[in-house]
Amino acid sequence: MSDGAAWQGNIKARLYERVRERGFDSLTAFADARPAVPLFALADELGNDVAAVQLLSGLLYEAEQHKRVTRFVRDVLVRLLSQSLPNGWPAVMDDSNVFKVAKALGSWSAYTPETHQERGKLARAALRANPPPAGWRPLGPDDELLRRLLPDDEA
Repeated sequence: MSDGAAWQGNIKARLYERVRERGFDSLTAFADARPAVPLFALADELGNDVAAVQLLSGLLYEAEQHKRVTRFVRDVLVRLLSQSLPNGWPAVMDDSNVFKVAKALGSWSAYTPETHQERGKLARAALRANPPPAGWRPLGPDDELLRRLLPDDEA
């Protein structure tokens, strides 16, 4: 992606072409088949001319169309936790682990749509106030703890 190819041509068409080549009819179906895989790794799977932020944008668009934005928000958190905390939630919150958690939650905040910012803020506060058990590693957006923090409520 370093040569700028990801920003050339019809990005949306390229994304859908790539997931269809892999047997999926949507970006969401492609991502759902790979739960907890970081966004950059999903983008890399689609080719060196696909950027993670493009995939993220497409996933949000599909979530909005299907009124599943809360699930999208949880899914993004799972992927960022997997990237920053591959061994699960740390047992000891030393400086290194505090940074890793802050990095995941900060990135998640940046990627959370405006409509869900307040709920995300409450979820982040809950995770800090009552940390999950050591080793907790959500394997997908339907993780029980995440569903309690961010329940589905879309019509």
